[in-house]
Amino acid sequence: MDLSKIELFEHYPESETIRSDVADYYFEVQRFDSDVNRALTKLESLDLLDSTLVVITGDHGMPFPRCKSNLYDSGARVPMAVRWPGKIPPGRQVTDFVSTTDLAPTFLAAAGAPIPSSMTGKSWLNILMSKKSGRVEASRNRVFTGKERHVPCQEGDDSGGTPMRAIRTDQFLLIHNYRPDRWPSGTPNYQLANLPGCWLGDCDNGPTKTYMVENQNKDVEHQLKYKLAFAKRPEWELYDLNQDPAQLVNVAGEEKYRDIKSKLIESLKAELILTNDPRETDQNAEQIFDQSKYFGSGPRHPSFSNKKKSTR
Repeated sequence: MDLSKIELFEHYPESETIRSDVADYYFEVQRFDSDVNRALTKLESLDLLDSTLVVITGDHGMPFPRCKSNLYDSGARVPMAVRWPGKIPPGRQVTDFVSTTDLAPTFLAAAGAPIPSSMTGKSWLNILMSKKSGRVEASRNRVFTGKERHVPCQEGDDSGGTPMRAIRTDQFLLIHNYRPDRWPSGTPNYQLANLPGCWLGDCDNGPTKTYMVENQNKDVEHQLKYKLAFAKRPEWELYDLNQDPAQLVNVAGEEKYRDIKSKLIESLKAELILTNDPRETDQNAEQIFDQSKYFGSGPRHPSFSNKKKSTR
């Protein structure tokens, strides 16, 4: 790939290393596209292609700094392609907000099956089958996202995660960081990590991560981009997407956004209470989310060894 044509998120410093890393990620996307094509070809050979609802999506943003395990668009927004010939009118641009929690009720609706009341997601089958463009359902003008423990990658006895909740509208993104005292991507001090050797454990290891850490003091740009990815964050973050689509400048403390911030906080809390989110409805939320046994591992610092000295 031509590295000069690679478009980087604005939260990354200019670097050929990062461009090359993103190009490798694009190659994986191309490989997945080929896998999808083979699946569609198989459906066609079985004469099922035109009668099959096909949905392709992702589970989070790319596993790079300030992407996966974050609630910015780079971490929470995922691609989604839907194909259902004869059912979904093509050639439209629709701006309704949908969530992956909406997939299950949508599939049930497509199959003509009842949707359990316990599901918090809502079917968007009518949006898919509508002939309208733009905002089809006026109420779908926002989406809610959240994060709890990904890897127990804090320091010392702290085995918790970095709980966050967010509301995203057409113009604003508001994020509530419930534990601003914790490292949002895990501690950079792997020697002190709760999970032995875990190094910035909520961010997968790779060339971009290593480059940003090793060059964090190279210049002002590198210092800023490192902090955006790995430094601790305030309790509230607010981004004006009309002015700052890359979500780099937190305006939560600016007076002119005070009323907007208050309204978004009110909307976010109302949704969390409605859906019985323990972060707003249960004083034991910390125990519910952080104290369960962790069975996975985490990204280790390159110098860390799992070998233990024999006690014999």
